[in-house]
Amino acid sequence: MKKVVAGVDIGGTNTRFGLVDEKGKVLSENSFNTTDYPKIEDFVGALVVTIKKLMSGKKDYKLIGIGIGAPDANYHRGTIEHAPNLAWKGIVPLADLIKKKINIPVVVTNDANAAAMGEMIFGGAKKMKDFIVLTLGTGLGSGIVINGEMVYGHTGFAGELGHMIVVPGGRECGCGRKGCLETYASATGLVRTVQYLLSEMRDESPLRDIPPSKLTSKKIAEAAAKKDPIAVRAMNETAEILGFGIINSIVFSSPEAIFLFGGLAQAGEMLFAPVRKYLEKNNYVLMKGTVKILPSGISESKGAVMGSAALIWNELKGK
Repeated sequence: MKKVVAGVDIGGTNTRFGLVDEKGKVLSENSFNTTDYPKIEDFVGALVVTIKKLMSGKKDYKLIGIGIGAPDANYHRGTIEHAPNLAWKGIVPLADLIKKKINIPVVVTNDANAAAMGEMIFGGAKKMKDFIVLTLGTGLGSGIVINGEMVYGHTGFAGELGHMIVVPGGRECGCGRKGCLETYASATGLVRTVQYLLSEMRDESPLRDIPPSKLTSKKIAEAAAKKDPIAVRAMNETAEILGFGIINSIVFSSPEAIFLFGGLAQAGEMLFAPVRKYLEKNNYVLMKGTVKILPSGISESKGAVMGSAALIWNELKGK
């Protein structure tokens, strides 16, 4: 009998899930629209039914657990708490609701922690005990591992590096404060930087021909690769601020590596090279040359499901 787990990634728009074996192989997967289920009870019912459908016909498989990555999820309590981009308001006891439908272990954490767990179990951090994963998407998430253990903190919400303030009084953030790292060093932050530079610089640029609603970090990175001056400057400014955020993280945790994951990280060396440059220039002297800046060892398309699966595999092995 082959033991498998379900890895679930809950997003504001889509929920993706798959069956994953102990080696990290995604055996089957599916998805549905999160927004189709404004009531959490209906969502849980649909999720359990679809996971069971993935298992149907696989008599040699045994489902032994479910791992879930979700926005504003609390590992200690198995809850999603006050998630602004989900329809379910307040504190949602997600793990308990699922266990009532299917009697197997269920573990919940935020999506960035799940990404870090995936990196440790299946990705580039297999032999590391101290590292950080930064997810550079619409926002900036982070998962911190110290001495082989995920850092959750007293509340279960430790590691919100995207909400360290790097520019006092700076850009407004969705959290209600100003100057948070994610407002500059995320895919959305890069777009905001370009929009500002387009009004400040007079250089010709193909980016001027793109409607604001169609401007993406991918298009900016492609323009930077072609030496477009506005795109190059935007990437450089983004890398510098991201570098400061990384330095602030390094001085308290001294990681072996920082893994960059998500849409903005797909810019490759257009982002990684200047980040490394600013890290070397501005890092605390005792930390210079001690930290590697690396791309994720897990593919973008499989990362969320594999990370959530790694979360439950780690839990089951620990017990």
